[in-house]
Amino acid sequence: MPVAITVEGANLLTRNLIIFGQGAIRCHPFVLREMNAARNPDRAAGVDEFDRALFGHIGFTISNAVRSFIMALTHARFTRAPVRGATARYYQHIVRFSASFAFAVDVSMLTLGGYLKKKEGLSARLGDVLSCLYLASMVLKHHENQGRREEDLPILEWACRNLLYHAQEQLHGLLRNFPNRLLAGVMRVLIFPRGRTYSAPGDRLGRTVAGLVTSPTEVRERLCQFIYRTLEPCNPLGLLQEALQLAVQLEPLEKRIRVEGVKTGKVTALDLPGRIQQALSVGLISETEAAALRDYDRKVMDLINVDDFDTSELGTQAQPAPDSLVRASAHVA
Repeated sequence: MPVAITVEGANLLTRNLIIFGQGAIRCHPFVLREMNAARNPDRAAGVDEFDRALFGHIGFTISNAVRSFIMALTHARFTRAPVRGATARYYQHIVRFSASFAFAVDVSMLTLGGYLKKKEGLSARLGDVLSCLYLASMVLKHHENQGRREEDLPILEWACRNLLYHAQEQLHGLLRNFPNRLLAGVMRVLIFPRGRTYSAPGDRLGRTVAGLVTSPTEVRERLCQFIYRTLEPCNPLGLLQEALQLAVQLEPLEKRIRVEGVKTGKVTALDLPGRIQQALSVGLISETEAAALRDYDRKVMDLINVDDFDTSELGTQAQPAPDSLVRASAHVA
């Protein structure tokens, strides 16, 4: 958040220009050295330094191209990971896509030069790949800091799969829109020799994650550790926390109405307030239970309702539409 609000002030500009465009030279291991060597007033020393940086740059690019190709062919299964277990594969995939990203960056900078910043679509995609790899590494680091808890693995898997899949798709988008089609074809062979093989998180995994964050679990408590959840009238997160807790408490009552009322035909209303009233009238729930369900329904509706303002709150008066506009609208209809 601070990055997005302290630069040019627009997330779009941050994505298209700042993330990659301003970091490519500073973060590259050789480009800045080459530029400084070219400006060296001592010509002989500058040439020597430039040659060392240039040959290092060439070796770096070839190394990344070979690593990208081999790891893509083998799905990075033989890449060294710093840990063992369920998270090792994500470290391997991050290394694989990092090599592909570095190779794509070198080719892009070599062929496009300063024009790369003007090709904001390409710059943005490279920035997206960098951001996804960085965020995936932060997910893994956070998992390590939390003690590698097994119950957190579904959330970690969903996050890493989603980020790595997005990185893959942005690399694909870069190749599809790369101006030099010959080089794009060469890069595609070295980056995706087996095609796009990384898949997005499945729906079953998504349901598992949803269950972890909507139920009162330790996982949710850790995720919400630094979130302001104090129950106050103007704090939506506190009100949401209250509603989630009430949902668990009142679930048996809702199930009783559904099973003993709706399925047997005793309760025919479609809305919850109507079902509560009918269930109360036929004796399925008590007055106290009905009051608790009504209070829960009211709180949920307050949470999901969108903002609604009348003309006095907006500070304007509604003006009747001109007759000509009314007739035109009726004609179009």
